Amino acid sequence: MAIASAKPGKNLLDGSNHTLIMIDHQSQMAFATKSIDPVLLRNNVALVAKAAKEFKVPTILTTVAEKSFSGPMFDEIKSVFPNEAVIDRTTMNTWEDARIAERVNATGKQKIVLAGLWTSVCIVGPALSALDQGFEVYVIADASGDISDEAHQRAMERMIQAGARPMTALQYLLELQRDWARGETYNDTVATAIAHGGGYGLGLIYAKTMFGASEGH
Repeated sequence: MAIASAKPGKNLLDGSNHTLIMIDHQSQMAFATKSIDPVLLRNNVALVAKAAKEFKVPTILTTVAEKSFSGPMFDEIKSVFPNEAVIDRTTMNTWEDARIAERVNATGKQKIVLAGLWTSVCIVGPALSALDQGFEVYVIADASGDISDEAHQRAMERMIQAGARPMTALQYLLELQRDWARGETYNDTVATAIAHGGGYGLGLIYAKTMFGASEGH
């Protein structure tokens, strides 16, 4: 018989139980991305980066052919992690770069969260590889994108069929916060939601401005 207990489920993310890998958020990759508007993509990427920084999530930043072809990583990421070294690869599959494996092993986390361009290549590769090696994999679908809706959707389906867990950027932020009484991160979470949370952010501005509302923290 199941017994309810006031504890989070083991599949939920928190700041201490996973590694975030942000992959190939670069100009050349974004030019051909059609499954998501580039403005929305950049907004969602900023939301994810700020959430990871706020909750002290071990974060790996990586690019492909930065100097010779694809260009620098989005400033929405680099401005949040100005001192984080970016690993530049030749491999399309991030997981096949030994430096990435070394960083993943150094964090000691069994949950891996992925976001990047393009979903069907640069996210499918590490997702399937990590799953095959026994990691739990989460994919932030709206901080990723591909050359068509079809490419993005089929890639997401392929990863889900293999055991990956899809989520969104705002979901990532709110799952890390999870309790409005968590005062040490409350202000940063609200600020990030206001800046990048779309209609939800507008709602926060309205509620706080019009009648000083808060979420019970």
